[in-house]
Amino acid sequence: MALRRPELLRLLLLPLLGCRLLAVELISSNTQPVVQEFQSVELSCIIKSTVTPDPRIEWKKIRDGETSYVFFDNKMQGDFATRAEILSRTSLVIKNTTRMDTATYRCEVAAPSDTKSIDEINIQLTVQVKPMTPRCTVPKAVPVGKSASLHCHENEGFPKSTYSWYRNSEPLSPDTKAKPHNSSYTLNPATGTLVFHAVHKGDTGRYFCIATNDAGFAKCEEQEMEVYDLNIGGIIGGVLVVLAVLVLITFGICCAYRRGYFANGKESGESYKTPAKPDGVNYIRTDDEGDFRHKSSFVI
Repeated sequence: MALRRPELLRLLLLPLLGCRLLAVELISSNTQPVVQEFQSVELSCIIKSTVTPDPRIEWKKIRDGETSYVFFDNKMQGDFATRAEILSRTSLVIKNTTRMDTATYRCEVAAPSDTKSIDEINIQLTVQVKPMTPRCTVPKAVPVGKSASLHCHENEGFPKSTYSWYRNSEPLSPDTKAKPHNSSYTLNPATGTLVFHAVHKGDTGRYFCIATNDAGFAKCEEQEMEVYDLNIGGIIGGVLVVLAVLVLITFGICCAYRRGYFANGKESGESYKTPAKPDGVNYIRTDDEGDFRHKSSFVI
């Protein structure tokens, strides 16, 4: 029975190379590459040993539990057809990376002439995304002694952003030991929330927030927060003025009732209506009697 060429080659190389080289073996110069969005990246996959002259190469993408082909049947698949290529026989180069490229990529090599004919290696690619301009919420005015909450957040950056707050361009430290003695606030760098438990006049200023991750940073516009004193005397005076006005209005209404400005028109007799006269009967009212009497008229 005639031997096929790959099998014959393997038998000839066996005494010279040893059994170790009869197993296809893959290595990578970097199994966890990190790249910023819109840049190019190389996913390294190197055949360390094989006796198969033309092994089959495949690349797969695994994201959120779903597997799809990147390189199959010697062709790029899907959207990788226009922005990816094979380098040095087995490595994969992705151009213009996006955040959706963050995934696990599997390089698979099938070498029929080797004793161990299949090997694979996983590459974990991370595409970093710069933060977008965060949304900042700062109260415009807060009375002395009251609490105030400032918020800062953005959800585009990857990895997730951390946040820092500034007052009049000076950083506010989240460390309690580094705070001024007259300040009472809590800063959470993970959520971007800055809470003043009891503001004082020194907290007045222009505030802004910076979102930061490994890919870069972004800041929101400055916003003014004013801390003002409560005018207790003015508030009491205003309440007294309102009460005085209500008393005057009530007094005026009572006087109007007493003078008859709100009397019913029926009691004055102005709205009295003369009853309709039946046919053939005339009513005559005399000044002495103050009442009506009949005057009959007959028509023959």
